[in-house]
Amino acid sequence: MKLDRTSMLYGTLVLTLTSIVSQFLGFVYRIFLSRLIGAEVMGLYQLIMPVFSVLLSLTAVGLTAAVSNLSSQYHAMGRPAVIGQVLRRCLACFLLLFAAVAAVVVLLYDPISVYLLGDARTQLGLLLLLPCVLLTGVENLHKHYFYGTGSIRPPAAVELCEQFIRTGAVLGLLVLFLPQNPERTVGLIVLGMITCEVFSAVTLFFLTRRRLSRAGSREEGRHLNRRIASIAVPIGLTSLLGNLMGSATSVLIPQRLVHAGAQVSEAMEAFGVLCGMTLPMLCLPTAFIGALGLVLVPKLAEGVALGRPELVRRRVGRSLLATSVLILPAMSLLAAVGPDLGAALFGEPAAGRYILPLAAGVALSCYQSVLASALNGLGRPQAAARNAIFSGAVELACVYILMGLPGLGLRGYVAGFLVSTALGLLLNWRDVRRCTGLRPRLFQWLTAPGLSALLAGLVTNLLRQVLSGAGMSPLSGAAVCLVFGAVLYLAALQAQGVNLGQIFRLGRAQAG
Repeated sequence: MKLDRTSMLYGTLVLTLTSIVSQFLGFVYRIFLSRLIGAEVMGLYQLIMPVFSVLLSLTAVGLTAAVSNLSSQYHAMGRPAVIGQVLRRCLACFLLLFAAVAAVVVLLYDPISVYLLGDARTQLGLLLLLPCVLLTGVENLHKHYFYGTGSIRPPAAVELCEQFIRTGAVLGLLVLFLPQNPERTVGLIVLGMITCEVFSAVTLFFLTRRRLSRAGSREEGRHLNRRIASIAVPIGLTSLLGNLMGSATSVLIPQRLVHAGAQVSEAMEAFGVLCGMTLPMLCLPTAFIGALGLVLVPKLAEGVALGRPELVRRRVGRSLLATSVLILPAMSLLAAVGPDLGAALFGEPAAGRYILPLAAGVALSCYQSVLASALNGLGRPQAAARNAIFSGAVELACVYILMGLPGLGLRGYVAGFLVSTALGLLLNWRDVRRCTGLRPRLFQWLTAPGLSALLAGLVTNLLRQVLSGAGMSPLSGAAVCLVFGAVLYLAALQAQGVNLGQIFRLGRAQAG
């Protein structure tokens, strides 16, 4: 059956496949990166990346959401000229915000690195982040124009190319110029990131110019500004506060480890293993969630604009179902083979130490993210903001209190991560249910895929032990186990009466 290119499913599938390839390339990139620079420098690199997220939140995140949401609405109304207006106004606003933020960072980079990040070796990387933020912001604004208008393939192709360029640029610079001190090594990594962002920003800019239309009716300027602000401000503030809390958490992790008795180098190594190896390994299968969120927001906004609540409920329900079907087995199987993968890929046995509880937390965060995207698409960004801030504050408090206790260490972070993601999930579900009247379908959404994933994970873990005892290498054993576990999961799901063909319908009539 032919797949409708305007459907939510088509967009999600294209972006998912793109994200899977991109995530895989990024994962391979992280493997080589960690082996080249070591756990301590990886920790320094992970220390500055939350600053990158904060700067993007201050300048671009809310505006990109406005471009996606409004482009979808005006595209559904057949008003292409207004879409061009939206993009140009959001781009101008971004450049003004970036200029102000960049000036502050240039003036205060020394105290930011020493007093906020807690390590003066982050100064060079911090300054080099500024051109990276500028280029990424321009790239994302144009990328979300394509998402809003349903043109998924151009940004998907650019994203794939970007991953190849980033991998080649960063690893090439490191191979050419290493050894360097930790500060210059981090600077080389960021310089490689700038190279790939130049390509993406320039390419998407020219692709967008070819598609924008100035013909047709326009929107009154003040009215349009108010519409942009009503979307951009709450989402931008949500992202900013969430990233500030995430940044504070990242800074606190090594500091609280030191407070609990660890040496500075040991704390930075533990932080590098956790955030630079274990979590990226678990986040590899979550490419689907990012793709789903990008498509879900404009599709729900379209359903709301057309006054079709039944369509909205169906799209949210299918999004939750697809999340369960794909994420639960992925986390279960990674929990089973993760220790072997961490040791084999990163050369770091500690990479699999906390993989089981972190896998549960990542699964909860996927549901939280999908429901937050639903709230943004439903025109309730304030609710998503409130919930994100509250759950982030809980995580920050848990990290500060628990990680400072002697003998607890990283287990304190894991506990805080689990509690905060569960809380965020429950709050987002409450608000989505109030907005849509959606009723939970627990068996189809959770019970069937959850039991199937649990069975696959337990049997896969037994198989891993058998293969290890037989002398098979950890990497080969993990590959065999993952294939076996995936087949077992699908069989168990089918045995419970869950038909994947009905879940992912490809026809035009069911494409919503």
